[in-house]
Amino acid sequence: MLKEKVFSQLKTAMKEKDALAKGVLTLLKSALDKEEKEKGAQLTEEEEIAIVNREIKQTNQALDGAKQANREDLIEKEENKLAILKGFLPKQLSEEEIVAVLTEAGVTKGMNMGEAMKIAKPLLAGKADGATMSKVVKSLIS
Repeated sequence: MLKEKVFSQLKTAMKEKDALAKGVLTLLKSALDKEEKEKGAQLTEEEEIAIVNREIKQTNQALDGAKQANREDLIEKEENKLAILKGFLPKQLSEEEIVAVLTEAGVTKGMNMGEAMKIAKPLLAGKADGATMSKVVKSLIS
């Protein structure tokens, strides 16, 4: 389970006195614990990956804000946080691989975007980020 991997890396970060990794991993662990407590049961791998993706999305937003403010110190910090968080995701598919998966699943030209995304999301959950998935679906259905 992802939660054990996060906890293990958190212990290592604490021993090595890596403040950034400790902070990121603590936030991720608490997000996982909170979701598990609210659900009242152990999280599935898909749910854990969704939480990691949510944290990545928030970090990307913070990175965009830092870039707009030209804050080099914050840009570097947010990029390092992203690297740590992305380490918990399964290997991400390339656009070509996404096209192959969606074509095989029946996503075709002229399809409604909503219908196509309903097919795509379960197939690509955790294997591709939402922006890439959306871009590929748009290109396939138009």
